[in-house]
Amino acid sequence: MPTVTVSPGAEATTSLTVRNDGDIVEAYTLEVVGDCAAWTTVEPARVSLYPGTSETVTVRLAPPRSHEVRAGEMPLGVRVLPAEHPEAVAVPEMTVVVEPFRELRAALEPGRRRGWLGARFRTSVQNLGNTPVDVVLTGKQAGEELRLAFTPERRKLEPGESAEAGLRVRARKLIWFGAPAAWPFEVLVAEDERPGAEGEQPGRPEPLPGRPEPLPGEFAQLPLLPKWLLIVLAALIALLVAWFALVRPAVRSTAEEAGAKAAQKETREPQQGGAATGGGPSGGQGQEQGQGEGTGTGANGSGGAGTGGGSGSTGGGTANAQQTSETIDVQTGAGAKKDGTYQVPEGKIFGVTDIVVANFQGDEGVLTISFGERKITTIALETFRNQDYHWVTPIQVQEKAAVTVSVTCSKPGTPATGTQATGCHQVLNVSGVLSDVTP
Repeated sequence: MPTVTVSPGAEATTSLTVRNDGDIVEAYTLEVVGDCAAWTTVEPARVSLYPGTSETVTVRLAPPRSHEVRAGEMPLGVRVLPAEHPEAVAVPEMTVVVEPFRELRAALEPGRRRGWLGARFRTSVQNLGNTPVDVVLTGKQAGEELRLAFTPERRKLEPGESAEAGLRVRARKLIWFGAPAAWPFEVLVAEDERPGAEGEQPGRPEPLPGRPEPLPGEFAQLPLLPKWLLIVLAALIALLVAWFALVRPAVRSTAEEAGAKAAQKETREPQQGGAATGGGPSGGQGQEQGQGEGTGTGANGSGGAGTGGGSGSTGGGTANAQQTSETIDVQTGAGAKKDGTYQVPEGKIFGVTDIVVANFQGDEGVLTISFGERKITTIALETFRNQDYHWVTPIQVQEKAAVTVSVTCSKPGTPATGTQATGCHQVLNVSGVLSDVTP
């Protein structure tokens, strides 16, 4: 029998002649044996021959296009079994040459990834051909924005074998601001150091017959600072500019104006007090008294007038409106409540214009200030160290009424000495004008 060459997925035929050299009619059964039996048939599979006659049968070979049918030579035998004389069985042999074919299946997973600077992909390759193949994976990108690296880059695959390779995609530079950028790329499968025609460079990856089409992929590069963050930063900068350009000068101007008014008020109040005190000498009574005393001494008339002016201011206009400042000192034990008072003298009215409260120890508790039956304010001690109140129109406290400071001590504070006090200690200074009750 001759040598037969067949391509996987195709069909080839050869012939076999069976001859009856016996002296009786014989029936022969033909059966293919060997590695080719699964895809080889004999037509017809049974023949009957008279003595001295022969018949030619067809041997049909149809190997499938599969990696299970390896390329190369393999023996093929056809068993010829006589029905009457089975001991005379014969097995003629032939050589079948299966031609090689190459076919690869590849996939890239996932097809798209996002990242700031790089991402990882996975490439899988399967050899569906019937011959071993050395493959090399390469990446291709239209521009130069990406670097592509495979691990491993080269691999030998036997028929039916699968392998995976990691693909690392890395951008050459960061995107700090703006919109995301999409960088498409391709993964190519080629044969490594494939023996070829004369003049071909050794070791150079060549296009592989049956290789898959280029695998498309995409890396979506994200900006390091998203757009919403830029909007927030722009808004903050705008607010800062508005503050320094508009609000801060207005606040400073208001504060300076308030300070100037306070300074003018402090300057004006002593002047008003001096006018009330010095108002007596300008009166007739003071002058008359001074003249009398000057006449009695007979020597120092101007000195007598000066003394008379002084006594006249005590008994005249200054007695009707006198600047007064009183201090109330309250010391309270922890967990206790205590009141401190200043009582307006009989026949006087106290016009309060200023109060200053000192909590120099940083005590905790409650402090209440009352003018007579009228409660002015209640303050939590822990909210202040020094507190002051001022009124343009004085608050009138009638005769025999009291300015009262009521302190409830929850927890004594720690003064500048650094040792916690045993009790609470508050000081109230109340200032104003003390004048006579007019009938």
